[in-house]
Amino acid sequence: MDADALTRPRASGAAGRGGGRPAGKPVDVTALLERMAAEFDALPRQLKSIATYVEQHRAHVMVDRTGDIAARCGVQPSAVVRFAQRFGFTGFSELQAVFRREYAAQASPMQSYQQRIRKLIATKKNSLTSATVAREFVAGSTSGLTELARDLDESQFEAAVALLEKADNIYVVGVRRAFPVATYIAYALQHTNKRVHLVSGIGGMYREQMRSIGRNDAVVAISFTPYGKETQYCVRVARHHRGKALVITDSRLSPLARYANALLTVKEGSAFAFRSLTSTFCLCQALFVALAYRLELHVEETRDRGEYDD
Repeated sequence: MDADALTRPRASGAAGRGGGRPAGKPVDVTALLERMAAEFDALPRQLKSIATYVEQHRAHVMVDRTGDIAARCGVQPSAVVRFAQRFGFTGFSELQAVFRREYAAQASPMQSYQQRIRKLIATKKNSLTSATVAREFVAGSTSGLTELARDLDESQFEAAVALLEKADNIYVVGVRRAFPVATYIAYALQHTNKRVHLVSGIGGMYREQMRSIGRNDAVVAISFTPYGKETQYCVRVARHHRGKALVITDSRLSPLARYANALLTVKEGSAFAFRSLTSTFCLCQALFVALAYRLELHVEETRDRGEYDD
């Protein structure tokens, strides 16, 4: 199989072989999101856009109007109703009720605090202090960490730790905004006896850096919307060579999710249209500590060992 073939779209799985879907409607948000992910490839383009919005803006779905979602997705309101009916609901209001039941109590205090901060900023644009800017970023990061703790998929986290534990070689890839996270994971994993490779793509050599991955190896791929093509390529290479993939991304509908043997999703808080990396770093640190615990490692604090004198 040539390298170019790895970049061509793949045919979808069971959903693409007739688009069949189970009867009935999901009883909770988790079940709905799982079903959306399973049927995503078979959805029409407009419904894919709505599915992506619903998955990435779960806290807003409970209060959004049909017209608001339609406008943000670039579709007609009738498409939002069809989306709800696709998954067994009589209409959008019934789908919305699922989110209200599960998230209203948890999300309201957090949203209230964010609204107060943003109202303050909106009314004092001309006197915005640096400290106010800092507090807005801290508030965004805090809300992201709260959501991470609330929504952590324990079974997938365990699968991620087990995948790393069994891997002989671990390849780590993340581009642009995700590159600092990839660099950190590669650094942390150097404290184990694993052979760790940071896929930097220097000189455009993603193919060359990934070509040695094998069936006993794993790739850790970190990517957020709009999802780096280089990261997607590396995950497809890993799949072609029968390696495993741990994907860290922001959506179950991410194009990388279909290749994941373990999938960890994380949504960052944001401020001034700038997304934090706080939650992603926290998740990755927790992943390494859990792996170290599983391997019964003693990880020492970093200290000056006098190895590199000035």
